[in-house]
Amino acid sequence: MRAAFLLLPLLLLAACKDEPDFDTRYDKAAKEIEARAKAMDADIAEAEKAAAVSKGLQGEAKPSNPPPSSGE
Repeated sequence: MRAAFLLLPLLLLAACKDEPDFDTRYDKAAKEIEARAKAMDADIAEAEKAAAVSKGLQGEAKPSNPPPSSGE
């Protein structure tokens, strides 16, 4: 029992780690945000390229309804 009583504070001290300071957490978050932004930009550029290719294949869009007649 006495050994457990002496080991408990040592185990508690070993379990406690220093939390990263603000600057470290900020830098990590900034890098993650920048990586996400670059990935989004790449996705957008790829989608725009695909849209340009498909628009070029379709040519000019035809109207779905015929022009109105003069009524005669």
